[in-house]
Amino acid sequence: MDEFGYFNLDRKGAKLLFQIFTEREERKATAVATNSPFTEWDKTFGDARLCAAIADRITFRCTLIQTGTESYRYQATQESLFASTN
Repeated sequence: MDEFGYFNLDRKGAKLLFQIFTEREERKATAVATNSPFTEWDKTFGDARLCAAIADRITFRCTLIQTGTESYRYQATQESLFASTN
């Protein structure tokens, strides 16, 4: 899942996503990319309890990779522009 957290889900959508994570738990790998810290996820799901359950499922036995706050796309564009002017 890319750009996770940009759209707020209604209750039905949040429950469906919870079901997907629950069914995949310990069976399939799931990658989630987001610029939103866990503390803001309750806005996406609209329910703090459901948000905690989803975070619990996707962080169980996971590897968290934090790449920082700089956008990789923006950095690549800047490097490309710099290289083309030299």
